[in-house]
Amino acid sequence: MSGALQAVFQNQRSFGAPPGQAAYTSAGTFSWVAPSGVTSVSIVAVGGGGAGKNWSCQGGYPSSGSGGGLGYKNNYAVTPANSYTVVVGVGTSTSGGGSSSFCSTGVVRGGGGTTIKGRAAGGTYTGCGGGNGGIAQFDTAPPNGGGAGGYSGAGGAGNYQNCNGGDGAGGAGGGGKGGYGGGGVGILGAGSNGAGATTSARGGGGSGGTGGGTVNPAGLYGGGGNGGNCGNGGTGAVRIIWPGNTRTFPSTCTTDK
Repeated sequence: MSGALQAVFQNQRSFGAPPGQAAYTSAGTFSWVAPSGVTSVSIVAVGGGGAGKNWSCQGGYPSSGSGGGLGYKNNYAVTPANSYTVVVGVGTSTSGGGSSSFCSTGVVRGGGGTTIKGRAAGGTYTGCGGGNGGIAQFDTAPPNGGGAGGYSGAGGAGNYQNCNGGDGAGGAGGGGKGGYGGGGVGILGAGSNGAGATTSARGGGGSGGTGGGTVNPAGLYGGGGNGGNCGNGGTGAVRIIWPGNTRTFPSTCTTDK
């Protein structure tokens, strides 16, 4: 090998694998296989939002769903060609949302939002950072879904009757108002906060997530469902990016590439 070719080869080895990503946005259990040359990854996981319910669909007092939590972990060591389990939490129509995780819930987890009579906290997170999902409410009037958790703060609370929804913090989704679901959160890294609804409207999406709908589903990813229309919680998501030592959440080279 000539000196010039050897230098190129050594440079390629020193740089390692090129940037890459894998995103899972449908509920279920999957296997991710580490590509050749990939020895570390960074992961974000958003749990599914809890369902909203009322007299007609579930019985009992109306209650909204709280938002799913968001957790992330950076520079996690992996072995090329090895398989790792990815779980994406469902945004349910009848109960609390499912948790999302990578490898195990002890590595990184976005907890599922709750559906419960009473003021209920949102899904919790596991990892080196993230935020809990927004609080849900219950009342005889239609309650509204809580926002999904953000990268450094909690989702906005979904209030009831004529109370405004809470603003998201740290890139989280906002809470709904007037029979609407909470906002979801995006998985491309930290962005702006989702605004809480101040009229009869959905909670705003945080960090590029979508706003909450009236029925099916709440905001993606991880928004809480509303109790006025038996709204589904928003589905969770998991995104894996690499190399994990140079691409790190909440916002270092986390864009879509």
